[in-house]
Amino acid sequence: MSEKHTLPNATDTGHIHVGKGLNTGALGVVGSTVIGLASTAPLYSLAATLGYVIVAVGAQAPLVFIVACIPMIFAAFAYQELNREMPDCGTTFVWGTKAFGPVTGWIGGWAVAVASVMVLANVGEITGKYFWLLVGNEEFADNRVIVVATSVVFMAIMTFVSTIGVQIGERLQMVLMTIQIVAMVLFGVLALVHALDGSYEGSVAFDWSWFNPGELTSWSGFMEAVLLALFIYWGWDTCLALNEETKNPRKTPGRAALSSIAVLIILYVGISIAVMMFAGFGDTGFGLTNEANLDDVFSVLGGVLFGPWGWFLLLGVMLSAASSTQTTILPTARGTLSMAVYRALPAKFAELHPKFKTPWFSTTTMGVAAILYYVVMSIISEDVLADSLTSMGLAVALYYAITSFACVWYFRSTLRESARNLWMRGIFPLLGALLLSYAFIQSAIDMWSVDYSYTVLLGIGGAFVIGIGAILVGFVLMGIWWLRPGSKPFFRGESLNRDTPVLVPDE
Repeated sequence: MSEKHTLPNATDTGHIHVGKGLNTGALGVVGSTVIGLASTAPLYSLAATLGYVIVAVGAQAPLVFIVACIPMIFAAFAYQELNREMPDCGTTFVWGTKAFGPVTGWIGGWAVAVASVMVLANVGEITGKYFWLLVGNEEFADNRVIVVATSVVFMAIMTFVSTIGVQIGERLQMVLMTIQIVAMVLFGVLALVHALDGSYEGSVAFDWSWFNPGELTSWSGFMEAVLLALFIYWGWDTCLALNEETKNPRKTPGRAALSSIAVLIILYVGISIAVMMFAGFGDTGFGLTNEANLDDVFSVLGGVLFGPWGWFLLLGVMLSAASSTQTTILPTARGTLSMAVYRALPAKFAELHPKFKTPWFSTTTMGVAAILYYVVMSIISEDVLADSLTSMGLAVALYYAITSFACVWYFRSTLRESARNLWMRGIFPLLGALLLSYAFIQSAIDMWSVDYSYTVLLGIGGAFVIGIGAILVGFVLMGIWWLRPGSKPFFRGESLNRDTPVLVPDE
C-alpha cells in the first residue's frame, strides 16, 4: 500500500486531519438519505412483517409503527449529536469505547456486524426467490437449491459493487430506490382506491380506533409487534457509517438519518392503513390474518391490485431486497475498518483498495461471512433461518441502546449548558436507551419460550439461542483477540479513549 493509503496510528496526534484514507466528499444529503432508506428495504420489510404485526396486535398495526419509530427517533438524536462531535465510520464502536471503555465499544461493534450478517442472509434469499418469480418460473422459486445458489450470486455481486466505491453504489441505489418507492406508493394508492370502490367484499372502512392504545389486548403481542417494527426501521444508521465519505461529515449524516426515518414513518403508516382497508382482517381470501398470506402480504395482493402489471411489484420487492444487500455491507465493512485502525481487530481489516479507496478486505470478509452464514442456515433448515431473522432484533436493540447511553454519558458535563443540550444530548437519548433496553430484555424473555420460535434448540426457543448465542460469541472472539499482542494498545485504552482525536479530515 502506498504512503497515501497508509492508515495513521490512532494515538499519533500528528495525523489528526489525515483520516483513514476513504473517499471523502463522495456523498451529499440526497445520496446519504437514499442509502439510509435503501438499507431498510422498505418495500420488502413492510411486505414481510405487516401480516405478522396484525396477527400480534390486530388493527392497531399503524399504532405499532408509530410507537416503534419513537425510540428510533430518540436514537437518531443520539447518533446526530455523537456524529457532530466524532464523525467516525466506526459509529457505535468508537462512541461506546469513548464513553464506556474498550469492552462495551467492542461488543457494540460486534452487535452491528451480527445484525448485518443475519439480515443479509434474509434479504439475499428474498432477492434469489423473487428473481425467479419475476421471470415467471415458480418451479425454480420453490426449489431450495436453486434459490440459495441464485441468492449467493446476488450477494457476491453486491459485495463487488460495495468494493468498487460508494459513488457507484449511490447511483445504483438512486435507480433501485426510485423503482421501489414508486411500487410502494402505487400499491398503497391502488389498495385505497379498491377499498373505497367496494370491489372486494372483505374491505373495511378506516377507523381512528386503529391508533387507540386502549384497544390493545395483549402486552406480549404488542412487544412482539414492536420488535418486528424495529426491524423494518433498522438500517437508517447506514448513512452515519458513511460519514467520512460524506460532504460536511459532521452535519449531513445526521440530517440524512432523520430524513430517512421521517420518510419511513409516512410510508409505513400510510400504506399499512390502505392495505388494511382493502384486505380487511379475515382469515380467508385476502384477509390479513390468513396464515397463507403472512409471509408476504404484498405479493398476495399484487395480482388483484396491479392486474397484468403485477410483475412491477415483484420487481420492486426483488430490488428492495437487492439494494438492502449492498447497503447493509457498506456500514459493516466500515465498522470493522475503524476497529482495525484503533487496534480492536487485526490490521488486515484496515487495508484500503489503492484505486477505489474502499475497505476491500473488510467488505469481502463481510460478504463471505454473510454467504457462509446463509448457506449453513439454509442447509440446517428454513425454520432456523427464520428464527435468526427474528433474533436479529436483539442485536439491533443492543447497539442502538449502547449508542444512546453513550451519548448521555459522553456529553454529561455539557447537559446544563443549554436547554438544547439537555434535551438532544440527555433526555431524548436516555429515553431511547431505556426503551430499547426494555425491548431487548422483554424480547429475550419472550424468545426463551419454545412457542415463540419455529425451532427448539437446547430445550428452549431457537430465536433466543441464536440471538443471545451470537452476542456471546462476540465475547469469546473479543477474548481471543485480547490475548494477541497487537490488541494491547486498544484494551489498555491507548489507541482509543475519550481524548483520542477523530481521524477524519476537517472541512
